[in-house]
Amino acid sequence: MLNIGCHLSSSKGFESMIQEAISIDANTFQFFTRNPRGSKAKDLDSKDIEKFLDIFKKEKFRPILAHAPYTLNACSSDKRIREFALMTMKDDLMRMEYVPYNFYNFHPGNHVGQGVEEGINHIVDLLNEILTEEQTTTVLLETMSGKGSEVGSKFEEIKEIIDRVHLKEKLGVCLDTCHIYDAGYDIINNLDEVVREFDAVIGLERLHFIHLNDSMNQIGSKKDRHQKIGEGFLGLDPIVNVINHPKLKDCIFILETPNDVEGYGKEIALLRSLYKK
Repeated sequence: MLNIGCHLSSSKGFESMIQEAISIDANTFQFFTRNPRGSKAKDLDSKDIEKFLDIFKKEKFRPILAHAPYTLNACSSDKRIREFALMTMKDDLMRMEYVPYNFYNFHPGNHVGQGVEEGINHIVDLLNEILTEEQTTTVLLETMSGKGSEVGSKFEEIKEIIDRVHLKEKLGVCLDTCHIYDAGYDIINNLDEVVREFDAVIGLERLHFIHLNDSMNQIGSKKDRHQKIGEGFLGLDPIVNVINHPKLKDCIFILETPNDVEGYGKEIALLRSLYKK
């Protein structure tokens, strides 16, 4: 079965998101924990969460993915910005325990001229401070495009972060097809080799989610601009190859294409029709 969903607005709560996902034949979804360009989070609604969990169990939904706000920079050269990231992520992980055994994704950040190694040092320090043995949420590092001074555009950078975190069993990876293509990984002509490289460097057991996006730019552009499925430089066939790859097809796929809910529904229907059971 193809496990697929899309990014939904969390403004109306968990019950609304899962009902919206069901309406477009999705069996998972992604949402922002708070304003993606700010820091404010909605108050938790216990009745809304209870209704969500009831539907989640009845519909046999796959795990959902929370996304940290874009404003976080865990490896900033500014200590205050790093402290803001730590405070926000710690609060997000506390809130995620109300919907236990799900996933939380974040962008590793931008080293802003310090160099990749110093950036990784900061990310490791943050993760070692916020992760706890008691948490049920798995934290995912997202693969990045390499735009600006981004950390995480190479599999080796993700590996180094994971290797240096004490509670590495609480960590995993979210692979983004647009990001890795823009970073220079040729998933059009050499998907098998990219999968083998990911497995050799990081380990496929760490891969839990895949952001399924086409790209507005060519390979190696380091631009990070998502496009609708089949309308970018990746094209439909390579994306279909991703969802049908024997070592990837059981992952959970999330669409982050420039779409509304109706558009996501059409993409989900298309990809379900092309998925080989």
